[in-house]
Amino acid sequence: MPEPISYTLRFPAPQTHYVEVEALVPTEGRAEVELLMAVWTPGSYMVREFARNLEAVTAWSDAGEPLPIAKTSKNRWRVEARGPKISVRYRVYAREMSVRTNFVDEGFAILNGAPTFLTLAGGEKRPHEVRLVLPPQWRTAVSPLAPEDVNAWRAPDFDTLVDSPIYAGNAPVYRFEVAGRPHLLVNEGEGNIWDGPRSAADVERITRELAAFWGVVPYERYVFFNLITEAGGGLEHRDSCVLMTSRWKSRTREAYNDWLALVSHELFHAWNVKRLRPAELGPFDYESEVYTRSLWFAEGVTSYYDELLVHRAGLTKRDEFLKKLSKQIEALQTTPGRLVQPLEESSFDAWIKYYRRDENSINTGISYYTKGSVVGFLLDARIRTATGGKRTLDDVLRLAWKRYSGDHGFQPGELRALVREVAGSDLDPWMASALESAGELDYAEALEWYGLRFVESEEENGNGNGKAKDEKKDEEPPGWLGIETEVQAGRVIVTQVKRDTPAYEAGVNVGDELIAVGEYRVPPEGWKDRLKAYRPGQKDSLLVARRERLLRLSVVFGEKPRLLWKLEPDPEATIEQRGHLEDWLRGSEPEVRAAELVTAEEELEESSHW
Repeated sequence: MPEPISYTLRFPAPQTHYVEVEALVPTEGRAEVELLMAVWTPGSYMVREFARNLEAVTAWSDAGEPLPIAKTSKNRWRVEARGPKISVRYRVYAREMSVRTNFVDEGFAILNGAPTFLTLAGGEKRPHEVRLVLPPQWRTAVSPLAPEDVNAWRAPDFDTLVDSPIYAGNAPVYRFEVAGRPHLLVNEGEGNIWDGPRSAADVERITRELAAFWGVVPYERYVFFNLITEAGGGLEHRDSCVLMTSRWKSRTREAYNDWLALVSHELFHAWNVKRLRPAELGPFDYESEVYTRSLWFAEGVTSYYDELLVHRAGLTKRDEFLKKLSKQIEALQTTPGRLVQPLEESSFDAWIKYYRRDENSINTGISYYTKGSVVGFLLDARIRTATGGKRTLDDVLRLAWKRYSGDHGFQPGELRALVREVAGSDLDPWMASALESAGELDYAEALEWYGLRFVESEEENGNGNGKAKDEKKDEEPPGWLGIETEVQAGRVIVTQVKRDTPAYEAGVNVGDELIAVGEYRVPPEGWKDRLKAYRPGQKDSLLVARRERLLRLSVVFGEKPRLLWKLEPDPEATIEQRGHLEDWLRGSEPEVRAAELVTAEEELEESSHW
């Protein structure tokens, strides 16, 4: 086995947000070695140039002599080697509070692999060892890697090192076992607000539900790094995940349920993405973009199941789950870009679009999370309909796990063939339409199967007229322009203009200051109320300031499209439809799922038309 690269990490002044890294790198008799740093991290598909946070990169011989070192590209260094090993030392600035980067202060550190470690170019398959030297005020260090010693771990290769975050600090750590595997919940920032024991109990319930869903626990140890830091987001890893949240989310039911869904989402990735993956997502090229058209399945289908499995775990009510699904559908149906960008293209272009959103993104694209989740919902219903409720999308995932989890991954065509096999009918035309074209989705079949219907949302519609339906029956609707605004330094500034709206047709621009409607000035706090004075079809003018120049734009007010995407059980649903709904929301009983999977696989193999 090749000799490992060994890292020692120190925090001599954590309040300055730096971690100091020393790497002992084997030379294996070479006259020079080349080192590289990743430019992106798996699960977050954008080149982020992590090397920008490095400074004072130096190299030393075993004898303590400085060695010539030269930077050869944005993320590579060439070192003149003398002796069997060289010591490479550098500092990493760590003050970006996100799940994909590094953060260090006097209280704690969270370190991700890609923005922390240099490695040998071409030597990524060798072992990598890490040891932390903690400041005296920190007592705990946690990694999903198997420990080698106190605050020391060993990764078999660079991929594993990148995929294994490290926490250091004083957070409470909650431990539980599922299927004989240890699980740790690290709650940094609990204070006196976040309910640690409750969150640990709920995470355990979710973990048991997901383990039962898949019928296998694929890791030896799993760590939930829950950073309660008034930030947001989540990032999956092979044997862990990093979550960021607000301490106040534990104080309201809806916000706490959002956090539970985040836990479910990132843990689901331990199966779907980290092991059952699109073939393109591994082995990784850490210096270039890696393109795939399958993030709709990797992320979108995971988004479909995150809320569903929290509900099946008994942690949310039926109406709460349907509300979350309704919001996904509403988000898609109120995004003009759904008619512009196909779902597979959204995945392929993640590197240049999803993480680089601007004011026009809503008009030109869709999220593979959002539309992928909705497509997952519709695909599940379509499979149930085609098989009379005998097969579901659950079966597709479990059969995909059996056939494609591991080193090889799956191709898009293999996934479609699997859907066809489980459904017992050709769903390729439907999938091609849903994935490859930009157009409307048809919800009729799913609504019919589950006995659901769409009704109008009663929530705030963005123009200040969020009254209940009964209150609005006898009122004329207010005028609507199709813009989003915010007050900046006492001025009403346009922040978004949706395509095919009155404001879009009138030529309103993002960045315009709204000053007056007609001949009358609108105070910043009165903009939404002023809109109520106009009715759809009325004509007037908007006085705006654009780059300090006053412009008057003619506009015809419209009527805000009704939000008809709230799911609820149809009062006229049949007993059979109600049963379908219950079967979907409940899922199979945990103890029979494994047996069902075996039976399903045997039937699939024996059935000639499948």
